[in-house]
Amino acid sequence: MSTTGRQSGDARDAASRLREAGLVHLAPAATGDAIAATGVLARALDAIDVPFQISVVCQPADAARATEADRTVALGRVSPDADRTLGSDRPASVAAFDVARSLDAPSAQSTDVAAVAAAGVVAAGEEPSGAIADALVDAGIERRPGVAVPTDDLADGLAHSTLVHAPFSGDPEAARAMLDERDATDPTDDEARRRVASVVALTAVDGANPDTRAATAVEDVLRPYAGGPLSTIGGYADVLEAAVREQPGVAIGLALGHDDAIEPALSAWRTHAGRAHDAVRDATVRRHAGLVVAEAGPTGTVAGLLRDFRSPEPLALVADGERATLAATADHDARAILESAAATIDHAETVTGDADWAHLAVSGPTETLVAAVREVIADE
Repeated sequence: MSTTGRQSGDARDAASRLREAGLVHLAPAATGDAIAATGVLARALDAIDVPFQISVVCQPADAARATEADRTVALGRVSPDADRTLGSDRPASVAAFDVARSLDAPSAQSTDVAAVAAAGVVAAGEEPSGAIADALVDAGIERRPGVAVPTDDLADGLAHSTLVHAPFSGDPEAARAMLDERDATDPTDDEARRRVASVVALTAVDGANPDTRAATAVEDVLRPYAGGPLSTIGGYADVLEAAVREQPGVAIGLALGHDDAIEPALSAWRTHAGRAHDAVRDATVRRHAGLVVAEAGPTGTVAGLLRDFRSPEPLALVADGERATLAATADHDARAILESAAATIDHAETVTGDADWAHLAVSGPTETLVAAVREVIADE
C-alpha cells in the first residue's frame, strides 16, 4: 500500500485550495472506502469552518451535478468535472486522511477519524499502514483474536456479515446454534475468541465449493482491529460498504460520526446482507471457461461472494437487468476486462470500479454482455 508517514505535496496543495473555498462539494463513489474518505474530509472541513455539501455518485451519469461550490472533490472515482480527485491510485481514505492532516484540523487526530479512515482502507481490501496505522495505535485500536463483526451480538454479526458466506449466512438462528454448540456465543477472552474464529473459518471452508479461494477469503473476517463505533474496524467497513448500496444518506451519516445513524446503518446492512446471501444460495450459476455467471442482486456483493466462496473460476459476473458487476481474483483486472467488453456493446455506460470489482450500467440481454466478456478473456 502507498500510505506514508508524511503529508505529500499534493495533499498540501489540496488542503490549501480547500481552506480557501467558500463551499466544497464532496462527491464520493458509492463504496465503503469513498464514503469513509468523505467522513474524514468532511470532519476536517467542519473543524476549520469550511462549509461543504455531499452527494453520493451511484452511477456515472450522476457525476455532473449542478452545484455552486468553489471546489468539487471526487472521492474513489475519476471525474472530469471535479477540481480534485482523491483515491484514483490508492484508497480514497488514505488520500483524504493525508489531506485532513495537511489542513491541520484537530479532528484528524481523533480516535473517531482514525477508525473511519481505517475502515475505508479495509473496505478497499487493503491493510491500514503508515499514518493511519500510527493513528490506530494512538487510539488504542489493535488486532485481537476473533471475528470482524459490527455488533455485540456475535450471531447477528456473523449471520449478516458480507465478508464471508457460509451455511449460517443470512440466518441468525443458524449462526446462534453453531456458536451454542461450541459454547462460543459470548466470548470474553482471547482463547474463546480464537475458538470462534476457528469455528467460523472451518464452517465457511467446509460449506464452500471445492477449488474456490474460500480458505484465503475467510481470513478477511478473522483477527480484527477491535475498537471504533461498531465494535471492530472490519465490521465498520462492512456496514459502510453495505449501507451505501442500500441507503447512501445513512452511510454518510455513519461516516460523519452521527450516533443516530448507527441503528439505521445496521438495519441497511442486515437488509443488504440478507438479500445477498439469499441470492448466492438460490441463484442459478452458469460456468464457462474462466468465468461464472449469475442473474441476481445486489450485484456487487453477490459477485464478490460468488468469486470467493462458490466459483472455481477466477471471474464472477453478476447482472440484474440494469447493472452488472464483474469480480476478479488478483491475477485478472476486472475493470480492464469490463471496459473492453463494454466497448463492443450498444448502450453500455461508463465502467466504474477497480481491478477487483468493476461495475457497468447496461440494458439489453445479459447474454450479450456474457459473450463480450468471454471474448475478452479468451484473448488474454
